[in-house]
Amino acid sequence: MAKVVTIEQRILKKNTEVAAENRRHFEEQGAYVVSLASSPGSGKTSLLEVALTELRKEVAVGVIEGDVQTDNDARRIEALGIPAVQVVTNGTCHLDAQMVQGALEHVPFDKVELLFIENVGNLVCPASYDLGEHLRIVVASVTEGEDKPLKYPAMFRRSHALVLNKIDLLPYLRYDMAAARAMALRVNSNLEIFETSCLTGQGVLEFCQWVLTQMAKTTAA
Repeated sequence: MAKVVTIEQRILKKNTEVAAENRRHFEEQGAYVVSLASSPGSGKTSLLEVALTELRKEVAVGVIEGDVQTDNDARRIEALGIPAVQVVTNGTCHLDAQMVQGALEHVPFDKVELLFIENVGNLVCPASYDLGEHLRIVVASVTEGEDKPLKYPAMFRRSHALVLNKIDLLPYLRYDMAAARAMALRVNSNLEIFETSCLTGQGVLEFCQWVLTQMAKTTAA
């Protein structure tokens, strides 16, 4: 057991060092970086498609996509005319800082001020890996039940915001929004919480404005 712990500590220590390098690179390039994490099927990419359409009116945007096997998500983003770089992990259940670093040479930072990193669909492993981002957002759909924060507390504890997505489905579900918010805030009392629908657009503009506000604060600092 001691050997396993030691190996894990070494891996995370190296990841932290590379994440710091990434962060310095982002700052040198003048880019603000937001990571998105969720379980599979929560609607991360759909949220990005709708949010980027709004955000690009204010800032130049780009995306790094993480996926276990395909480039489907990057092609969806590129179809919007937005630069996207796909990282295929070939089975690894998360992005790490080194994978992101390898993608940076393909990001046109002269055309990107706000960069999103969409992680692999997983609420466990990605929680432990700093990518160098400025802002971490976790997405949970209402189809998943209210107790995701209690089941996967590390991800919610280390995130700045929670997006409760697919609220257009609420009339067809037994989902208690008040309970979901309370459970999330029990894990992380500082979480900003947004309720969104990618189908109707509800809540997306508020989410976008919040991201831009966080970006402006960091830029001013």
